[in-house]
Amino acid sequence: MLTTLTSPKITVIRPQGHLKDTKASEFERDMISALTQETDTTLLVNLELVESIDSYGLMSLVSALKLANKLERNFQICSVSPSVKIILELTQLDGVLKICEPEI
Repeated sequence: MLTTLTSPKITVIRPQGHLKDTKASEFERDMISALTQETDTTLLVNLELVESIDSYGLMSLVSALKLANKLERNFQICSVSPSVKIILELTQLDGVLKICEPEI
């Protein structure tokens, strides 16, 4: 489900498919693990391959953001698919989560 790449300062998590129910729980565990194991790194969640996200998936992102803030870590999402971007806008999480956009 997830591909995790680690560089000296950035850990990237790339979930795939539909972030719902059990998959969202696994996704949250992976993010929490990355935040608690690595020190002085940025956690970057690439949502390019995510087709849809429900409230469980959204809560996973919020939980990871809260933990990152508590640990004083950098947490960002990137490559948000159009279908997920609409959900983030509707829930106003696009103003809470740090979304890095590709430069043109």
